[in-house]
Amino acid sequence: MQNIPRIFLNQDLNIGKIFPVGRDIVHYLRHVMRRGDCLVFNNGYEYHAVLSDDDKNIIVQEKTDHDDVSNYIVLCFAPIKKTDELLNMATQMGVCAFQPVITDRTVAHHINWQRMEKILIEASEQSNRNSVPKLLPPVKFEDFDLSGVVVADERAAHGKSIVNDKKFGNKILIGPEGGFSESEFEKMDAFGVCGVSLGKTILRAEVATVVAITKVLNQ
Repeated sequence: MQNIPRIFLNQDLNIGKIFPVGRDIVHYLRHVMRRGDCLVFNNGYEYHAVLSDDDKNIIVQEKTDHDDVSNYIVLCFAPIKKTDELLNMATQMGVCAFQPVITDRTVAHHINWQRMEKILIEASEQSNRNSVPKLLPPVKFEDFDLSGVVVADERAAHGKSIVNDKKFGNKILIGPEGGFSESEFEKMDAFGVCGVSLGKTILRAEVATVVAITKVLNQ
C-alpha cells in the first residue's frame, strides 16, 4: 500500500459513506498519481476509498489494519520565522497537538495559522499518520500552564548542569530564536520545570524540536 495516495477527510469515516470531493483532489488522483483509488483517514483510522465514476465524490470502502503512529506529546513552542518547518517536522515525529506560546523574545507575531493548518494536514498525509495534530490558540508565557512540561534548556550549552531525576511529562517547550528571557527561566526554575539538555551546541528551534521529541520518546 506504500504507493497509494493518502487523503485527509475532516469527516467521520465509515464503510459506504460518500463525500463530495474538490477538483484539487480529483486532479491529484487522476492526473498526478494516475489512479482512482486512495486511502482516506481521520480520528486515528484509515480506510480504502475510490473516486466515483463522475469524479464528484469519494466512496469509503473497507477499513485498513494500519494503526495510527501518533504519540502523546504536546509540543509547546514560541512561534519563529520558520514555524512552518517546525510544525512539519514535529508532525512527522507524531506529536498529538501544538500549543503556540508567546514569550518575551518571540518576534514572529504574524503567523498565518490557517496556512499552518494546511501544513499539518499535508505532513500527516505524507508521514503515514491516521490523524492530524490539533493546533491550539496561542497563549502568553505568563498564562501558560507549566504542569507536566519538559523544557529544551539551552543553558546546557553554556555549562549549566542539568540533572533529570524524574520522568518527563507529555509537554515539550521550545523557545524562540533568541532563547528564553531570564525572568522566564526564573519562573520555570521556581515551578520546578524539568529541563533536558540538547547538547553543547545551540540548535535552531526546528532542529531542537526534533532532538527534544526524540529524547522524550526514548526516555
